[in-house]
Order: sequence, then C-alpha cells, then structure tokens
Amino acid sequence: MTNSNSASLATTERTTATQTAPVGAFSRNPTTGELVKQYPFATAAEVDAALQCTRTAFDSWKNTAMSERVELLLNIAQGLRKHARALGEMMTLEMGKPITQALAEVEKSAKLCEWYAEQGPAMLAPEPTLVENDKAWVNYLPLGPVLSVMPWNFPIWQVLRGAVPIILAGNSYLLKPAPNVMGSAYLLRDVVTEAGCPQGLFDVYNADNTAVAQSIKDDRIAAITLTGSVRAGAAIASMAGAALKKCVMELGGSDAFIVLADADIDAAVQGAIAGRFLNNGQICVSAKRIIVAESVMAEFTEKFLAAVKALKIGDPREENTYLGPMARFDLRDELDGQVKATLSEGATLLLGGEPISGEGNYYAPTVLGNVKPGMTSFTQELFGPVASLIVAKDAAHAVSMANDSEFGLAGSLWSRDIEAARALAKQIYTGGMFINSPSFSDPRVPIGGVKKSGFGRELSHFGIREFTNAQTSWIES
Repeated sequence: MTNSNSASLATTERTTATQTAPVGAFSRNPTTGELVKQYPFATAAEVDAALQCTRTAFDSWKNTAMSERVELLLNIAQGLRKHARALGEMMTLEMGKPITQALAEVEKSAKLCEWYAEQGPAMLAPEPTLVENDKAWVNYLPLGPVLSVMPWNFPIWQVLRGAVPIILAGNSYLLKPAPNVMGSAYLLRDVVTEAGCPQGLFDVYNADNTAVAQSIKDDRIAAITLTGSVRAGAAIASMAGAALKKCVMELGGSDAFIVLADADIDAAVQGAIAGRFLNNGQICVSAKRIIVAESVMAEFTEKFLAAVKALKIGDPREENTYLGPMARFDLRDELDGQVKATLSEGATLLLGGEPISGEGNYYAPTVLGNVKPGMTSFTQELFGPVASLIVAKDAAHAVSMANDSEFGLAGSLWSRDIEAARALAKQIYTGGMFINSPSFSDPRVPIGGVKKSGFGRELSHFGIREFTNAQTSWIES
C-alpha cells in the first residue's frame, strides 16, 4: 500500500500461486493469478466469541443517543476518505476492480455515511398515526444484531450501504464477507474501528457454511441480510424462516435495457456502455439484456460496437483502465460457457466471445446479436463483460420480453417521450426502473427486487426501517 496513512491498518502477504492450495478462504489476484493471502476459517470458539461480542455491543449501542450514532457515521466518512487509496488498492488487488472505479466506490460510501447522518434521524423519529388526538404513534426501535452475508463485487459500498443504516438504527452488524475479499473486509473494519466504532458493533468473521447456519439459529442473532446468488439466497432465507427471523435478500438480476424508437441513440449507447461494462460487467443491477426497437437496431448496434471497441482493457491499477480482469477464474469459465451455449442456440457473435490469452483473468468485451427469448444469455444472468442485443417489434413487445425473466431487480428505458416512458415503466415487474439512465444505487431511493431477485429493501427510509421494530404506542387519557 502506498498511502502512508495506512501504516496502522491491515496489510496483505503475497505468496505464489504454485503453493499448496489453502484451506479456508483466500484471495487471489485476478490480474496475475498470484495468491494474495490465506484466511483460515474461524474455529467454533471464535464464532461463539464473535456472536457474543456483537450481542454485547448491541446491548450497549441500542441505548446510545442519536447524536452519538450520527457522530460515528461522520467519523467513518472521514476515515474512508483518509484511507481511500488503501481501500481502493485492496479492492483492485483482490477482485480486479479498476482503481478509478474503486476510489469512486470509497467516495460514494463516504457520502452514504454523511447522507444518513443528515437524513437518518428523521426517518427513525416517532411517526404519528391517523388516530385522533395524537394518542397513538409508531416508534422505530432496533431489532438486535444483524448477520450480513455479502458478495465480492462491491467490497466497501455493498457492505456499508447495509451496515450504515443498520447501525444508525441502533443495531450491531456482523459481516461474513465473500471468501475472495477478506482483506478488503478486514481493512474496512480497521477503518471503522479507527473512526471510534465500539468493539463488536461492526465486526467481521470468516465463517464457513456450517458456522453461518449455526449463527442464523443462534438466539444472539436477530436478523439476516444477504446479497448474492439465488441459490445462496434460497438457502439462507430457508434457515432464517426456520428460525423465525427477519431477513432481506438482494439476489441476482438480468436487467432489461430498453431502447425505444424515439430514443436519443447516442445517449442510450453511452448509458449501455456504463450499464453493462462498469465494474467489469459484474453488477447485479446492470444492463444485461439490451432490448432495442427494430427500427433503430442497426444504428444502435453500429455505435455500440464502436464504443465497446474503444474501451481500455488493461492493468486495473492504471488510472486509464476501464475494463480489468474478472474477479475469479471459475467465474470466467462459467461466463465463457454461457456465451458458447448462446451461440450454439443461434445467436450471432458481433464482438469478443472468448477469454483473453496471457496472464490474468481477462475476458474480451463481448457483444451477442440476434439473441432471442429462451436462449442462455436471455434466461440466465451473465455476470461479466457480455452484452446481449435483442430486437423488439414495438414498445409492447419490449415490455413483454423485459418481463419474460425469473429476475426482477431493476431496468432501464430510453425514450424522448417521458410520460409514455413512465407509463411503460410501471408495466415492467422490477424493483426499480430508470428512464434515460442506466440503473444504479443511490441512498435517497430504495433498492431491491421481486421474483427471484429477492425481497426487502436497502437504502432510503425503506432500508433503515427494515431492521427495526415498528412498535405501536397508544395512550388513552
């Protein structure tokens, strides 16, 4: 790490990929294939200690003044900015995020802390009801320790967008990170601790699947939040249901990016580039199925292909790199299999379509044409730099294909007729719709899905209240 401010924070040890495969979690540099560090799984005693620590922290934190909670968030924001370079470089090292995007993720997370510090207290204030004479109201009270099972694609933002409102509401937060970004998780914990976070209030443990299952059952855990695959979500939600515990699930997505005949094509192309290839194409709410009106498909395709070809692929540590390596080698192999399956089903390869040879886990930015409902890239989530172009006869056909998915996370619709676009957007069964913009997350609005994309919401007042007890208070005078 080059940032001198990071001397007291966690560091990584580099070893070679030729060493014996580690037991437990480990991170491997996707740019070189080099093994970064091994992280042995927590023992049963360590898991128990983590659960007790998060419970003890909650028992104290739930009684703290809101002003103290707000001060902590503001201190965390300062800490994130102070250690931005270290955090960014760790993400780049562990999962290949281009450094400019990594630094932007840290800044976005700092702004999240500040936004909730300013707006959150009002969201948690006692809420009046329609009962006459103001004799009834609702208190939003903390639930308890929340277990968070998080993915690798946004190691800082994804964690904090859940943790910040959870902690502000008076809960404690125990993080189980994805195995390949343990270094980012521990470094973030160090930053939060340095900001004055009480012991156990924001904690990290390297639990295996058995320990996670036991933690969900444990009475010291009050609720669970997960962002991940449908398979993981189904497993965790089942355990949470058996334990009668609240859970929020943000799962996979295959977002439709609809370009209507009257759209600004140049703007739509730029939106599709950001929506599909940002973070190396590894975003749940990204433009995976690009559905374009037949009358403008030729123009869109020509301009889109030119824009994709112009993307800078390279070392993610370099400031001008837009596309780095995929996070894991097995994910690249899975993506390549999905591309080949789609081509065998009749799609046309317009660009890319294979791993990039040489060192690192790179996959060529790929564009598939003539994709139709039922094909692999239409029905499955493709988590990587692959775009599927789909022809729509008209707006109604586009909406129908957008809804022809087991997922329902978000979507995007491009048109100059805003009122007509708003009406069409309401016909698409997703948790979010963005008009003339790629989909993204913002603390001011909720994020979450329907169908197999999950349930519950993060961010805004919806997210901060997910892990509270909406307690009715009634006084009869």
